[in-house]
Amino acid sequence: MTSNPAIFEKAIAESHIYDQDIRDLTLKNKDVNAIYEVLSQRDVQNAADEFRSVYEKTDSKDGYVSLEVNPHLAHNTKGTIEEASRLWSALNRPNVFIKVPATSEGLPAIQQLISEGINVNVTLLFGLPRYRQVAEAYIAGLEARAAHGKPVKHVASVASFFLSRIDSLVDPMIEKFIKPDGKKSEIAKKVHGQVAIASAKMAYQIYNEIFCSDRFKKLADKGARVQRLLWASTSTKNPDYSDVKYIDELIGPDTINTVPPETIDAYRDHGKPKSSLEQDVKEAKWIMAQLPELGISIDKVTQQLEDEGVKKFNEPFDKLMEALTKKSSK
Repeated sequence: MTSNPAIFEKAIAESHIYDQDIRDLTLKNKDVNAIYEVLSQRDVQNAADEFRSVYEKTDSKDGYVSLEVNPHLAHNTKGTIEEASRLWSALNRPNVFIKVPATSEGLPAIQQLISEGINVNVTLLFGLPRYRQVAEAYIAGLEARAAHGKPVKHVASVASFFLSRIDSLVDPMIEKFIKPDGKKSEIAKKVHGQVAIASAKMAYQIYNEIFCSDRFKKLADKGARVQRLLWASTSTKNPDYSDVKYIDELIGPDTINTVPPETIDAYRDHGKPKSSLEQDVKEAKWIMAQLPELGISIDKVTQQLEDEGVKKFNEPFDKLMEALTKKSSK
């Protein structure tokens, strides 16, 4: 289960579920930041307690709930480490993840937190080169932990790729080449709507390469777990596409898909459960290789998405603070 500022903002601003708690905390002279922390931490703790039986039955493989560091810390390594450590201690549950964005400043924070035995959900991940850096930070953190004689068995992490946003940004760039006839038109037609899935499939190839390596095997022999790939932003934004597009095509071992309720309802109704993530890998590689032919730099695209993603988390966080301020003043 995942949470983020946008989810909390919607729940607090658009319902009355939290009103009494906000009034009670205001009477105790809690400011809006403290109120948010009390409410969000309580919710995550309660959810983690609900999932605890899953965590125990699966020997700590599943049953996790995520809570995000303040999104305004996305480019602050020291602040991220301090806040993540504080949240981890406050939650006091083994089956929680602390969400840390996959910015360049987030990478050393991920490594440090893993070395301290803090579970990390690496969020806002878009690009393949950055994914390699994320996996490296995880492994380096485990190695540092093992070097100090500390256990690595129950340290958990996921690398969360945000998918539908890739297609939402790239598709309009591709569509410019579809109407004129010619070689680029044919390429554009074949890659349109396929870039996010292709990127995910290539990420899974990287995952297999990294976590089947001799380097990781040394950690696995000590009980270390792989850093699983997690597919996020999996609701379909384009109504012309299947509403289960980002589920059906991304099913594979040791992966996770965090799905909104309406999308999982659609999947229950007409999803096709089969191992699909390692199918058509050659085609996925070809799709990624064609983007420069259309003048598209996927590295620039993913950097833009990262920058926008930080902004998209900052804005609802600020709106959430405004909503709390309004409700606490009543």
